Amino acid sequence: MPKSSLLLHRINTHTPATTCKLSPAPPIGTANFLRLTPLPCASQLPDSVSRYHTRAVGPNQCCSTVIQEISAPVSTVWSVVRRFDNPQAYKHFVKTCHVILGDGNVGTLREVHVISGLPAANSTERLEILDEEHHVISFSVVGGDHRLSNYRSVTTLHDAPSGNGSTVVVESYVVDIPLGNTREETCVFVDTIVKCNLQSLAKTADDLTRSNTSF
Repeated sequence: MPKSSLLLHRINTHTPATTCKLSPAPPIGTANFLRLTPLPCASQLPDSVSRYHTRAVGPNQCCSTVIQEISAPVSTVWSVVRRFDNPQAYKHFVKTCHVILGDGNVGTLREVHVISGLPAANSTERLEILDEEHHVISFSVVGGDHRLSNYRSVTTLHDAPSGNGSTVVVESYVVDIPLGNTREETCVFVDTIVKCNLQSLAKTADDLTRSNTSF
């Protein structure tokens, strides 16, 4: 079955929500925005990590987080994730990617084209954070032909608490809920894509570890 067909099948399968939103802090800016941390209830993340995943979420937006443990060191996983110019290295729904402005630092713009079968054709994305020391990368979608308006993602990497040399990858996002869709439908759709990407990242990083190389 083609990857795109598998994705659409998963999107149409009802799955219960897996995230819990912590008690919101006082509104920021206006009464219509809340600051939420959409982390899974069972997660125990360092404060230094969880603070990157605290989101300002509007009344017509949803947010969620996916966590993936990878059997590879942070340095190896980061060598893949940090490549804003090469998301297709592990995001298999990306067909092509071209940097259209910038040199790979914050503010760089890329144009991404996705495979057929998705409710999108392309997106223009801006690099918002690239923290080499703390292993944090963030991008926002600023244009294109897609349904993910005002999408912003943050991905962090840290050593697994087990001390076995593995990496914990945390990816959170906030996005507008498209007209005609519910909050749950939107989260199921985006969660499915993020989970597929992180599972692919795990395999890519594992292959690099076995071959003792990096991107």
